[in-house]
Amino acid sequence: MAGNDVSAAEAGHGLRRDAIGLREVLFQSITDMAPGAAIAASIPAGVAFAGGALPLAVLFALVASLFTAWTISQLAREIPAAGSLATYAARGIHPGAGFLVAWAYVMVGWLVAPLVLLQLGFTTAATLNTEFGWPAGLWWPWSVLGLAIVFAVGYFGVRASARMGTILGIFEIAVFVVMAVLLVIHAGGHNTASVFTTKYTPAGQYHGLSGVIAGSVFTTLAFLGFESAAPLAEEARNPRRTVQLAVLLSTLLIGALYVFTTYAIDVGFGPAGFSAFTTGTGSASWEGVARALYGLFWVLVFFAIINSTLANSNAGVNVASRTSFAMGRVRAFPPLFARVSARHRSPVAAIATGSVISLAVLLGLGFGYDPATAFGMVGTALVILLVGIYLVVNVACIGYFARRAHGFSRVSHLLVPVIGIAAFIPAWLAGTGIKTPGLSFITPLTAPDSYMGPAVAAWMVLGAGYLGYLYLRHPQRVLDVGLVHLDAEPASGPVATGGS
Repeated sequence: MAGNDVSAAEAGHGLRRDAIGLREVLFQSITDMAPGAAIAASIPAGVAFAGGALPLAVLFALVASLFTAWTISQLAREIPAAGSLATYAARGIHPGAGFLVAWAYVMVGWLVAPLVLLQLGFTTAATLNTEFGWPAGLWWPWSVLGLAIVFAVGYFGVRASARMGTILGIFEIAVFVVMAVLLVIHAGGHNTASVFTTKYTPAGQYHGLSGVIAGSVFTTLAFLGFESAAPLAEEARNPRRTVQLAVLLSTLLIGALYVFTTYAIDVGFGPAGFSAFTTGTGSASWEGVARALYGLFWVLVFFAIINSTLANSNAGVNVASRTSFAMGRVRAFPPLFARVSARHRSPVAAIATGSVISLAVLLGLGFGYDPATAFGMVGTALVILLVGIYLVVNVACIGYFARRAHGFSRVSHLLVPVIGIAAFIPAWLAGTGIKTPGLSFITPLTAPDSYMGPAVAAWMVLGAGYLGYLYLRHPQRVLDVGLVHLDAEPASGPVATGGS
């Protein structure tokens, strides 16, 4: 190893330890779930199947997500790691599996920013067009501006990034809670618990419980990101407890928010006609209902959605940069990713690389198709990658605890992961559009969304090829993927960039 690498490690240049507490780590997961954007866009995707019973579908999705959240929290307590899910897979299955999870998880972080910043761009452009007649196609300046803000905040370190996430997260939650309360008041005597039954599922093929289950598969996608507290383990105080609580609390608290807000918009809009509710800015949307009932309150809803995209992008940058840093530190990824700012202790090279890739995806797909189509394409790729990672981590939990001489629980470390796998397989199949017997609500994807399956497969094949190269030339680097945690750091330390 080069001498400057060793000296940097000895000087203690790495991620800033004990920099953030439970609040900031909790909001890392909360903002990566993007509650504002999910309430307005992701959850209504289940309306076509569940109709006015959508609150029950969200409740089902919450329960399903809790199983995997519990699994990840168990591993986070044992292995506080910037490598997070990759390290869990390396320890619970095989170092090669850990490397491939890291390969996939870094791409997840790189894709989160273009996904939500595309939404920021076309939502802002559409609103300004409606209100002021601005060009509807002028979406890209807002997206690029958002990416620049997120890059700057990430560069200034985890404290700045976490504070931004906390502030933005509180704002978007507060706006939707206030509006939900107003909607419940507006509903008056029409408030009813029957939306938690199958009474208001649409007539036809998915009437009854099948419609609720189908709707829950799509609303489960609103919970993706609850695990993203894990990559901040090496910067958190008391990480074993902090990360574990953050993963569980984010799932529970945001799940409760989803159930309440979905109930409120359902009874406020009218459960009998709720099948017509949709995303976007039309009359049958969150923004449209706010315009119709509460006048200028729609402005707050609009800003909450925009705010959610920035917070979610910020959380995605944290995920990708910390995972890249951890893998670069053991040279499983290029050691460039392990470079940190000596002043801010942020993984600047990883953040810069991820920002360039995000910008390329954002503009390439946004101009190659259109921003709304690009949004669907990137979202499809994210579902394939992230839900696939959840399935692997559930297997890793079983393997990790089964190998231990003590502490194995048949409930926490076997039954719960198995249920987590069973719950997320339909979500993964729905996201990929793979037709499966017994799941008739899954429809094959059409172009260009259908291109994402082969694209993700190509990315993973490339990762497998690089993994094979490492096994032939540098096998110890693959083995070290399982050692990227606080209790057993490898000798190869991170490199500090002087004067950054």
